[in-house]
Amino acid sequence: MSVRVRFAPSPTGALHIGGVRTALYNYLFAQKNEGKFIIRIEDTDQNRYVEGAEDYILKSLEWCGITPDEGPQTGGDFGPYRQSDRKSLYKEYADRLIAEGKAYYAFDTPEELDEMRERLKEARMANPQYNAISRNQMKNSLTMPAEEVEKRLASDEPYVIRFKMPKNDDVRFKDVVRDWVVVNTTTLDDKVLMKSDGMPTYHLANIVDDHLMEITHVIRGEEWLPSAPLHVLLYAAFGWEAPQFAHLPLLLKPDGNGKLSKRAADQLGFPVFPMNWSDPVTGELSKGFKESGYLPEACMNFLALLGWNPGTEQEMFTMDQLISEFSLERINKSGAKFDIEKAKWFNQQYLKNKSNDELAQMLKAESNIDADLKLLSAIAGSMKERITFVSDILENGEFFFSAPGTYDEKTVNKKWTAEAVKKLAEFANEIAKLEKVSPEEAKEKFVAVLATDDTPLGKVMPALRLALTGAGGGPDLMEIISILGTAETVSRINTAIESLKTSN
Repeated sequence: MSVRVRFAPSPTGALHIGGVRTALYNYLFAQKNEGKFIIRIEDTDQNRYVEGAEDYILKSLEWCGITPDEGPQTGGDFGPYRQSDRKSLYKEYADRLIAEGKAYYAFDTPEELDEMRERLKEARMANPQYNAISRNQMKNSLTMPAEEVEKRLASDEPYVIRFKMPKNDDVRFKDVVRDWVVVNTTTLDDKVLMKSDGMPTYHLANIVDDHLMEITHVIRGEEWLPSAPLHVLLYAAFGWEAPQFAHLPLLLKPDGNGKLSKRAADQLGFPVFPMNWSDPVTGELSKGFKESGYLPEACMNFLALLGWNPGTEQEMFTMDQLISEFSLERINKSGAKFDIEKAKWFNQQYLKNKSNDELAQMLKAESNIDADLKLLSAIAGSMKERITFVSDILENGEFFFSAPGTYDEKTVNKKWTAEAVKKLAEFANEIAKLEKVSPEEAKEKFVAVLATDDTPLGKVMPALRLALTGAGGGPDLMEIISILGTAETVSRINTAIESLKTSN
């Protein structure tokens, strides 16, 4: 059977970056094995459904470059791809388990369930739950005569369908990441498979859909590992072959102390969602990686290495390279620290690899700045080694667009000397003779002016930068002169000479 994997998010809010990594690993595995990557929307919990969340999830994956072969928008031979559209399927399978004595009807009220838990707590039960022991004292089809069960069903009395957990049985399955997992059923409860509103729980819908969609590998987060024994038992109860499981390690806070949450990310000042998310209830806007200036390819490269080790020192991977190198066997067991500084580093590297024209187009689109693309391209080329985000070109290169209104005080005090001013005036006179100037010509003129009386470069260069940019540091000064042009260069030098006092 060919590889078929799925990413099955619930539309209960924004897509966490950990969910993006899960989707990415599924996508990479499918592509590596020439299989199919499916998106299935698991919206059985209608109480937690959030308007707009599904659309947000799908658009986020599209921005990330994670494209499904089948899904609610793409279609496919195994649809529908929303569980709410598959509702009629699940009751049939729940009824089958009841008919075979592997599940049962439970008519307990919420109050009776609370009483049961309190009773077990008073009996000092370590884990009070509806299980193989406590079910014998509850209102269900295992403790009631068949006639009474039929009567309650006929009168539309609310009920749930629970899985009949085997007593004292070891559940064994091999996980690609965790190796062998063994859990005894005495620690497990009789999970609800069908809720009183007629909707299936995650457990039943997940198993039925994975089987019907012929899913071969279930690659999901570590938080689902406690549910895996139940899922293995459900596959066995239906007589189906279980897929191969791979439970991914958690994404941890940067200090490694606990799971990465939105609250922790907010406190540390970085996003945790792929795109901006506006909470439809509170109206709170959470900034995404996209709007924070991260490139999708940088994000995917960064995320891929959070939990997966390529086995080499290579860090930069295109999506095609990730597909070629990816394997489930190289996924780590331990959680991965979410180092936002490393994410920034990846963004820097990808921006450096962009052409100047590409950066110019991105800058124009992001800022709507009214400037010629040829000029923006030259500015981007000058700045690209110093930026983390495209927006840095404007923020750190403001001097390209307007003359400095202030000057770095420290540089003024140390470097704005009478000697420097004299040489700057001479340089301005030389530059003024040219209609335009290349970086090489600017350097040649500058060196020639200094050579007339052997003035050291370090005596004048900081003052020239100060006059042109207002700052004490920045990109290549001769490139700045070439981009500004001769008239603007001369104007800024003269303005600085007129407005600044020398230190000696």
